[in-house]
Amino acid sequence: MIILKSILRFGGKINSFKFFVYIIACVVLNNFAFAASAQNSKPNILWIITEDQSAHLSCYGEKTITTPNLDKMAAEGIRFDNAFVTCPVCSPSRSAISTGIYQTVLGSHNHRSQRKLGHGDGNSKEYADTYGIPVKSVWEIFAEKGYYTCNGTQNTGQKGKEDYNFVCDSKALYDGADWSGRAEGQPFFAQIQLRGGKLRNVPKAYEEVLAGIDPELLVKEEDVTFPPYYPDVKAFRSDWVAYLNSVIYTDSEVGKVLDRLDKENLMDNTVIFFVADHGISSMRGKQFLYDEGIRVPLIIRFPDKRLAGTVRKDLVLQIDLVSTSLKLAGIDMPEYVQARDIFCKDYKEREFIVTARDRAGDPIDIIRSVRTKKYKYIRNFMSYRPHCQRDQYKDHYTFTKALRKLNAEGKLDELQSRFFNPTRPAEELYDLVNDPFETINLANKANYKVVLFENRNRLYNWMIENKDMGLIPEPILEELGRKYGNKYYVLQQNENSNLIKQLIDVIEAGELKDLNRLEKIAKTGNPSQIYWAVTWLGVHRNQESIGLIKKLVQHNDPSVRIAACLALCKMGLDETYLPKLTEEINHPNYLVGMYAIRAIEQTGILNETTREAAEIASRSKYDNTTRYGRRLLNKLGVRQEKYYDEYEPKFYKYLYEPYTQKKSYLKQK
Repeated sequence: MIILKSILRFGGKINSFKFFVYIIACVVLNNFAFAASAQNSKPNILWIITEDQSAHLSCYGEKTITTPNLDKMAAEGIRFDNAFVTCPVCSPSRSAISTGIYQTVLGSHNHRSQRKLGHGDGNSKEYADTYGIPVKSVWEIFAEKGYYTCNGTQNTGQKGKEDYNFVCDSKALYDGADWSGRAEGQPFFAQIQLRGGKLRNVPKAYEEVLAGIDPELLVKEEDVTFPPYYPDVKAFRSDWVAYLNSVIYTDSEVGKVLDRLDKENLMDNTVIFFVADHGISSMRGKQFLYDEGIRVPLIIRFPDKRLAGTVRKDLVLQIDLVSTSLKLAGIDMPEYVQARDIFCKDYKEREFIVTARDRAGDPIDIIRSVRTKKYKYIRNFMSYRPHCQRDQYKDHYTFTKALRKLNAEGKLDELQSRFFNPTRPAEELYDLVNDPFETINLANKANYKVVLFENRNRLYNWMIENKDMGLIPEPILEELGRKYGNKYYVLQQNENSNLIKQLIDVIEAGELKDLNRLEKIAKTGNPSQIYWAVTWLGVHRNQESIGLIKKLVQHNDPSVRIAACLALCKMGLDETYLPKLTEEINHPNYLVGMYAIRAIEQTGILNETTREAAEIASRSKYDNTTRYGRRLLNKLGVRQEKYYDEYEPKFYKYLYEPYTQKKSYLKQK
């Protein structure tokens, strides 16, 4: 229309060349105007992500506190009752939500295992060079479509937390810390990072909480109630009070963010998401797959307040924010994304969701779960280890120290002491309707066989189909990541297509004490299979396998050598094989060193060889290896500066008791 009017206005009064130039200019300007108009029609997308916070909001039924800002957001939007994270640990969860891909598929499942060269959690250069993100992040996708991307906090202009488990250049991911620097009319994709439950962990931050809350609203110790699996002692009451006060303060921070949007006239064009990276950092919460760790609040508010006051019961995941946000912005979702658009017309509810926990700092663990609306199935692939391993992160908490002491003194009931059992069930099954606190394990109840087998099969099929690489021993996975350029590609190779099934099979053989099967695999398997076979032969302390295991001490894979040496140490041959573990600590693959010093700690032996190994480990370039070394030196009486506890042998006796599981795995015929 603009061009037509121009032609009519000028008629034949200008020469043909000038007229041609003018027409081109009009076309360009018209396109710019059209683009600006289309851009203005795109909604802003805002993710408010809080840390370490379960669904303890008044709109979710929490009675001790009120959270008016989030309650209002829920009243004007949609509240999801069954929202979960793919992992209850920071960096794997944040890696997943950054890509829409499970961390177990991305290769980011072991917490803070992929850091820049020279960082305490990063490997040597030949491995660190493969730690880049193998797919486009959600920021890159939004940026390509004209969005201004930012990552900040409730404080305008302050850079927000990242904590991704891949190496990236944040300057390339974000245009700024908030949306104030965008062009006029440009839509934004923003994340606001709130400290949530972590506020209670830092004295200075908690002072901020106490100063920022009306004294009348502060929670008192006598007001709190907490789950039956925690003892009613001051350490827990005080921590729960601080946690709930932190939630109140977080709600006020959300209010400030919403106020800013309102003042800047952005509420009418911004879709707002509120979610947590995982649940509360308590004993059975963060790091574990009980609902306290994986169930999180999720509230979504549309500009037009559509679906206001809706409460949805379908099973959703934090990664669904990726596909849902892209769709709302009119952006096609990449094929590799595993997330779902939870508002699409042909949306189908999930029958179940899968969650995962792998190494979280120094404690190595592999747990998976399948959750339906009624049942929770948990698979402990390392059932020969206790739930509560040594963990520098959690061991410094007052509630952890209190629990260890109470357990050693015999003052915990059966439920409260389960985390300190020397071993744990290979499988757990809970009826969430009748047992919401997940306290009665039904896995070995004959009348629940069908439910058990159904969910076990769901998990195994999911792991195989989705290429879950969690069962691959981490030092071996590092080598495979280097070989193929990135861990993401490891299970996409034809030669590894059957690897996950093979590893499930060998672990089952270990749980069923099928020693002949374990020996056969130890002779003929690939390095990952052999590692698990030898590990289980050591767990069972099978003396008849000593000759075979001795041969594997010479294996070309260091993970196998370490598993073999640990097995032989457990069978009384530590004088010869403890020094051989020490030799592996300075391996150029830093994960090998961590596995070696961890094996030494698991022997429970404290002698001069242990001291030598601990001193080497304490000087490692790898932070988690250092943690093991310092902890061992502490046990040996060499006090470590700024270390978090005194060594009390009676508190940790359960860590070194032999494996005596009975009926730990119900065989499926």
